Amino acid sequence: MDNVDNTTMQVVPGRSVGFMTLGCSLHETLTTIKTEVKAFPKFELYHDLDQPIITPIHLVLPENGLRLQFDGPDQRLRLIEIRDFVKAKLVYKDVEVFKAPDGAGGVMSGPAGPRFRHIYDKLLGPTYGGEYLPPKDEGEARGIYNLSYPGIAFNFPVQHSAFSPKKDFISLLSSSATGPATSMAVFSGESWQKARGTLFTAIPPNPRSLTLAGKGKDGGPDEVEIARIHGEGRIELVRRSSSSFWLILSETTPQDLIMELGAPDSIYRKNDHRLSIHKERRASDASENSSGGISRDGHDDGLDSDHGSIVGTDNEDEWEDDDDMVAEANEREVAAAEHFYNYYHHGFDILISQPTQISPASPTSERRELDENEEGALSVQPLNHLTATKIIFHGNIPGSYQFNRHRRSRWTLEHVPSGQYKDPLNSEMRFADISGRLREVFKSYYESEEEERLQQRGMALNRGWGDSPGSSCELLGGWEDASGMKKKFANASSVNTDAADGSVGNVELFGFPGMIFEVLKNGAVGCLTVY
Repeated sequence: MDNVDNTTMQVVPGRSVGFMTLGCSLHETLTTIKTEVKAFPKFELYHDLDQPIITPIHLVLPENGLRLQFDGPDQRLRLIEIRDFVKAKLVYKDVEVFKAPDGAGGVMSGPAGPRFRHIYDKLLGPTYGGEYLPPKDEGEARGIYNLSYPGIAFNFPVQHSAFSPKKDFISLLSSSATGPATSMAVFSGESWQKARGTLFTAIPPNPRSLTLAGKGKDGGPDEVEIARIHGEGRIELVRRSSSSFWLILSETTPQDLIMELGAPDSIYRKNDHRLSIHKERRASDASENSSGGISRDGHDDGLDSDHGSIVGTDNEDEWEDDDDMVAEANEREVAAAEHFYNYYHHGFDILISQPTQISPASPTSERRELDENEEGALSVQPLNHLTATKIIFHGNIPGSYQFNRHRRSRWTLEHVPSGQYKDPLNSEMRFADISGRLREVFKSYYESEEEERLQQRGMALNRGWGDSPGSSCELLGGWEDASGMKKKFANASSVNTDAADGSVGNVELFGFPGMIFEVLKNGAVGCLTVY
């Protein structure tokens, strides 16, 4: 159509409005919106401050008349709502969904939206009868009639006195007792009445990535649905349509990663000295055989969960002989070769370095007896051979400092069943529940209660200082700033990212054998590092 401008969006019932496709990840949707400033000049993000993982996330586009709803656990688009037809310029099969009357000038008396006759005659045609919702208060004169088609539905205000269950709904909606539609919803399902019960839990029909939407298996690397962690460096990446990819730390090569996961979105190199002091802490706080704490070997894995790699001191006067200098030179060479493969669209980062010690099996693992004699053994790969040695799964928690750098990555811990609980721990659980199970499972790893206490202390980490890769991320939403609350949600556009006390990026690190948990103030796990 000649009068359709660049901000007009095509409606596809059951699938999409413009580029916004049902099933797409919050990360990809929000990233696209932020790059299209002219089309989407403002956005607001709302999330539950206390339970950001299990409750829906709302992304509101006030200048476009849209509200997008994402489920909390997987952060995938489940519902697209049109709440202002004047601002939302929509077409369906080259027919405008609503066109403001000429001369209105953007200011109209009463609600403005498509009338039933336009929807019935020009857009979608016949459908089955819908559902009438009477007014909530006796003083209200109008109820709501929900008219549903497959994948799309409309709400019409209806004079309550005019409604009768015996009356034909076509006669009712086309009469003067019914006003124009006040809202529209695009969803996945046969009808709104059937779909709403499982709207946030059903398996989405479309992939998370826009690049994979509408393409076959050859459209690009298959996306990872969930990571199942089996201990001893064994990670099963379950994919959407193809078979699982088993990533074996200190054995899987960079070539394997590119073949199975595609090329990384970026490669990050960094030498971070800030945590090297804790090498001495580990030596004094725990015996050499201890497997708990932030890390169990000299590699400092997990501490650098902001993508850093750690090297020792630069003061050569501390070295007592040539052997120590050679060791320092070797450590520098290793650090120089270390780098991260950043997979933002998969939700994780992978450290590429020389093989390290393999994490031991948990006491409750079925593989424990088989691998008892090989605990802590080095990988079979030669030491000068670069492999994947660590993987960081990002939770993409609203309110965290690194929000929207990666899409959310979900995981389960398959290797730590206990006598009382057989179901795997998972990324949706609060850390208090996770740590309780892990303390029970790994209790035998410690020689005394004092050693256990020392190894399982939380270490404070601030994401907002220094040159962390996360420092370039924009803070959206947050439980740090109570002034951003609205009912029980936080408005992203009103959160102050420059808190005077510098506490915006504060998290705590907790270590268990082979795992580092980065925990937010509300108890959610922001990152899990497996080494």
